[in-house]
Amino acid sequence: MFDAVVVGGSYAGQSAALQLARARRKVLVVDGGKRRNRFAHESHGFLTQDGVDPAEIAARAREQLLKYPNLEWRNGVAENASGSADAFRLSVNGEAIATRRVVLAMGVADELPPVPGLSERWGKSVFHCPYCHGYELNQGRVGVLGVVPMSLHHALMLPDWGQTTFFLNNAFEPDAAQLAQLEARGVTLERTPVKRISGERADMELVDGRVIALDGMFTATRTSVSSPVAAELGCAFEDGPLGTFISTDGMKATSVPGVFACGDAARAAGTVAWAVGDGAMAGAATHRTLMFGLG
Repeated sequence: MFDAVVVGGSYAGQSAALQLARARRKVLVVDGGKRRNRFAHESHGFLTQDGVDPAEIAARAREQLLKYPNLEWRNGVAENASGSADAFRLSVNGEAIATRRVVLAMGVADELPPVPGLSERWGKSVFHCPYCHGYELNQGRVGVLGVVPMSLHHALMLPDWGQTTFFLNNAFEPDAAQLAQLEARGVTLERTPVKRISGERADMELVDGRVIALDGMFTATRTSVSSPVAAELGCAFEDGPLGTFISTDGMKATSVPGVFACGDAARAAGTVAWAVGDGAMAGAATHRTLMFGLG
């Protein structure tokens, strides 16, 4: 019987596991090995780790975690979750695991817009987070690819990072008030649909034959929680602008007593810094219930 099983060994999961390990609780981390930012070569916006390869951040965190003898790590997938507080059961690589608490930190999967050339540049010159990657574009030529009405928010943000062109790509048509906002922010509108993305960075080839060269491009993705475990346990979900995520309270508790959730799987949006903060809260809150109960 583990005190807690952490499902997901990326930034949020490792942060939660660290709090529980330091509380001398028996902890198991189960990790499928697919970090959301595995396509990026640098992570930004996280204190002391600005510009560091995100794989290195994750690897160093795991190395530090494994120094705690009360923590175990399993590479694999958690599934077939059932039970209730103090008596949860999960299957990990076919082995039945019993645990008193569950921390869900499995992250999300991104569904990229179906534009040829985009997936090859994802995390390299095509991004979703301006705070993570905007500064490095050096106030150059920035594009925003419209995919949903929420793309307007992207377009209004990006002028702080460069000369912004908003490619509507038939996603939606801004109304008069939105057009005024875009004009006030100095955003150039491009209504001709995008045929493909090419070039070393992100050259936008339009269906009329024109090519607009960019230094980088931003777009939204549809997201989905990357494991069925939360649904199997009966956790409630919320609808965000780009996909559903696990509903939690301020202490990262889900609707199921004894189950906590953190990181991108429990947020409408995420960064490494937010994931680490979320995980620390979830880990401490989980420990609190182990000490004092769920009341």
